[in-house]
Amino acid sequence: MLLTSVDLGCSDEIVTIIAMLSVQNIFYRPKEKQEAADQRKAKFNHHEGDHLTYLTVYEAWKGQNYSMEWCHQNYIQGRSMRRAQDVRKQIIGQLDRYKFELRSCGGDYALVRKAIVAGFFFHAARKDPKEGYKTIADDHQVYIHPSSSLFNKEPEWVVYHELVFTTKEYMRDVCAINQKWLIDVAPNFFKFTDEKEFVRSKRNEKIEPLNQKYGDPNAWRLSKRKG
Repeated sequence: MLLTSVDLGCSDEIVTIIAMLSVQNIFYRPKEKQEAADQRKAKFNHHEGDHLTYLTVYEAWKGQNYSMEWCHQNYIQGRSMRRAQDVRKQIIGQLDRYKFELRSCGGDYALVRKAIVAGFFFHAARKDPKEGYKTIADDHQVYIHPSSSLFNKEPEWVVYHELVFTTKEYMRDVCAINQKWLIDVAPNFFKFTDEKEFVRSKRNEKIEPLNQKYGDPNAWRLSKRKG
């Protein structure tokens, strides 16, 4: 994800997103103020997903001169934000060490989302006509977590950061994507197919990763990676 962002010219935004993903949940909901906390969080929600929501939060915090009082007013974990700030500085230091340019896309968030796909193409899922989503890798039934900015938005294609299981198997940290990006960033893993032909004769086939041809044929599957 980071290396692709350098190529796409959005490394500044991706560094922030990586830093925010590396810390514990930045939002908190006091029992006595859950409604107020939810209202504040909704102001940061980005219509294209949680990764951009994190970016929005960090940029807003930066605009307030990294104020801890601002965090308190918006029900955001100030300690987590400080940790994300430290992680961000460390990543920028590594980019500088290897002479990679730190550049901003200037609000062209399609570039940011494409870079995210480059890192998480294995976690792609498509909306299921009946309910929820089906993972592309192994046709596994999953759902968007209620805390996600995409909850009840139901974009056609998404990638997610991780799965958590409660009453259902939920996708956490979800990003809406263009399915064509999967072909662009992982041509050895995905290819276009005729949908009618797929329905007629290939319904039961699974995508097999080419880089594990000689290993355990099931080791790559989502069910093997949950731990």
